[in-house]
Amino acid sequence: METQEKFMRTVRVRNATRLGTLGRLLTAVAETGGDIGEMRLIQETSRYTTRDVTINTDDEAHMEQVLQAMANNPGTQVLAVRDEVLEVHQKGKIAMRSRFPVDSLAILRRVYTPGVAEVCLKIAKDPSLARQYTAISNLVAIVTDGSAILGLGDIGSVAGMPVMEGKSMLLETLVGLSGVPILLDTQDPERIIETVATIAPTFSAIQLEDISAPRCFEIEERLQARLDIPVMHDDQHGTAVVATAALMNASRLAKLDLGKAVIGQIGLGAAGNAVGRMLMRLTGNPVLGADLSEEAVSRFVQAGGRASTLAEIMAEADVVIATTGVPGLIRPEMVRKGQVILALSNPNPEILPEVALKAGAAFAADGKSVNNVLGFPGILRGAVDTHARRISPEMYQAAAQTIADQTPPDELVPNPMDKKVHCAVAQAVARQAIQQGLARSEDVPYVED
Repeated sequence: METQEKFMRTVRVRNATRLGTLGRLLTAVAETGGDIGEMRLIQETSRYTTRDVTINTDDEAHMEQVLQAMANNPGTQVLAVRDEVLEVHQKGKIAMRSRFPVDSLAILRRVYTPGVAEVCLKIAKDPSLARQYTAISNLVAIVTDGSAILGLGDIGSVAGMPVMEGKSMLLETLVGLSGVPILLDTQDPERIIETVATIAPTFSAIQLEDISAPRCFEIEERLQARLDIPVMHDDQHGTAVVATAALMNASRLAKLDLGKAVIGQIGLGAAGNAVGRMLMRLTGNPVLGADLSEEAVSRFVQAGGRASTLAEIMAEADVVIATTGVPGLIRPEMVRKGQVILALSNPNPEILPEVALKAGAAFAADGKSVNNVLGFPGILRGAVDTHARRISPEMYQAAAQTIADQTPPDELVPNPMDKKVHCAVAQAVARQAIQQGLARSEDVPYVED
């Protein structure tokens, strides 16, 4: 049975310094069905001990039951209940900062008037100097219309801003790029294309984010044809790169020859279509594709796939990849012994990995472990640093192979917080861009730890 994403709160408790108080408290949480995460000691005196305890439950009503059980524990006083997720988002998670302190008139005259005029005139004579003398060389637009936010659906671009801020944080933290969220108050492809093309001179790359299919295909394709900087729809290509890398490793762990395996892709939206197409380029074989949309299936068939159904894929495929957003779609009785199953929908997969393994799968994983954060930072850094005109399928393939190669033994993918992995991806993408003649600079990026 599928479970929902956990509901989390941090509870500050004061326990009397008496033998057994903490033990009874933890038992009360467990007996009420709560899950205890991190526990931090805040203060300890001869009479009381104060701790912050992270509690996970199924939902808000369940949390209330757990909190009541904690309050009823002899010797325990619940002091506060905090939502640390909301706290970290207050006033936003990103900000624009000056790279130099402006603390004197001399500095002011250099960075602003009159000194800045000299730089402006140089760029006017030679626009290519903008990459050397402005932040354009480091800026990436993160553009959304809010139509397909993180598995939450069409909740609007403003509601998607926390996700865009998170992407920006990851770009800066992992590869040193400055991601700028751009929220569009339209879902009209024509207006999106015109708006992004109009603001494109500000940026060295465009990252399209959480734009629903099938509009996302046309928007990306037309923007890339119009602009001479990389345009990447992360939900397509970032997901495809990391899923392909994970499958390379999963097949190795399951002792499965991908070149001979039957692969099935369930769900042919933005992510599924891209995953299936990348796997067909990798293996040279058609991938079975299933979707409720006839248009999506037709698009996939035109790309070289084979029309299929959920039942046929579960019956015939050695590898099953699901990106439908439908929790519980794959029932345990559908799983064949020895299958490799990647149920990648977030936050709730088509089948839980432990359920798939119990049903006979040789290997199973979900979207929590196969996450596109491993892909898009390095891909964009490699493309930006070489001033690539676009990101080719071969560049995406180089990224996937590098992620697979960087994975420790017996793991599915590397640690997404390991900057060395992102550096390796950036370098592989850059070298491929140079090799294909897509780069206007031969600078292979070096990402500092």
